[in-house]
Amino acid sequence: MKSISPSSVWPPLKAIDNMDTRKKISLVAPFYNEERNVRPFLEQVQAALAPVLATYDLEIICINDGSRDGTLDALKAARQQHPYVKVIDFSRNFGKEAAITAGLDYATGDAVIPIDSDLQHPPELILEMLAQWESGFEVVLARRTSRETDQPLQRLTARAFYEVSRYISHIEIPADVGDYRLMDRKVVNALGALQEKCRFMKGLFAWVGFRTTVVDYRVAPRAHGTSSFNTWKLWNFALEGITSFSTIPLRVWTYLGGLISFGAFLYAAYLIIKTVLWGVEVPGYASLMVVILLASGVQLIGIGILGEYLGRIFTEVKNRPVYIVREVIGP
Repeated sequence: MKSISPSSVWPPLKAIDNMDTRKKISLVAPFYNEERNVRPFLEQVQAALAPVLATYDLEIICINDGSRDGTLDALKAARQQHPYVKVIDFSRNFGKEAAITAGLDYATGDAVIPIDSDLQHPPELILEMLAQWESGFEVVLARRTSRETDQPLQRLTARAFYEVSRYISHIEIPADVGDYRLMDRKVVNALGALQEKCRFMKGLFAWVGFRTTVVDYRVAPRAHGTSSFNTWKLWNFALEGITSFSTIPLRVWTYLGGLISFGAFLYAAYLIIKTVLWGVEVPGYASLMVVILLASGVQLIGIGILGEYLGRIFTEVKNRPVYIVREVIGP
């Protein structure tokens, strides 16, 4: 994806005899108004990966997604203590999906790991991910074992989303699995070939496939601040996922229209027979209004679903970049 720019016990690994054979790990961390989390995040990542820093090279791609606080200044200052940090500064806020896309585009590692900067994704799990990767898996998913940090409504809607997507999507999106995962370089290259502008990353991750395994973890509370994802944003995010990977919402209105038309035909036949046998009866106003309002509501819902798909087509044909980079800071 092109951008526009103005300018514990560690499982044993294979011994590495030559520096040229050292593998690189790339962490991709989006930041949006996370000024207070910058330093704790980088310190915790460094401490967690200390057992393998002699074995692997490390880079951390930090994407400043149009933060309005001092996140960018904090990231610049952190580079003095963490020289392996690269900062990608967006020209404005483009959203988490665009930030992850940018991180994958700029990452140069043999293994790439998107991770949240709010410390809800435990960096210690990366050691287990690396062990699974070294054993031959190309994708290692981090699956949360509970949703106790979510609001009750969020837990309910998340469960509903995974159930619905399982039945109507062309692919199966693993339940309780977010962006936190390890991906081999060949997986990242495959994702880079996907050029759509409306990007639902969980779906794209699942679509490319590859040999996959799962490791479980417990979500930690946020270190500082609050999540920028509210219920309305999560609802729109779910719509993005459903319309990006399923045409069932369009097809169902064909069947619903056929069912209503068939019911109308049967009712018309009933009225004809009734009129022939018992004469004309003045229809009730209430029942007529109910039928009109029901049919109108069904039509408007159908038009709304068509509008969702047309809006995504409109976005795609404009062919605007997914993100714009204002500045790249680091190696």
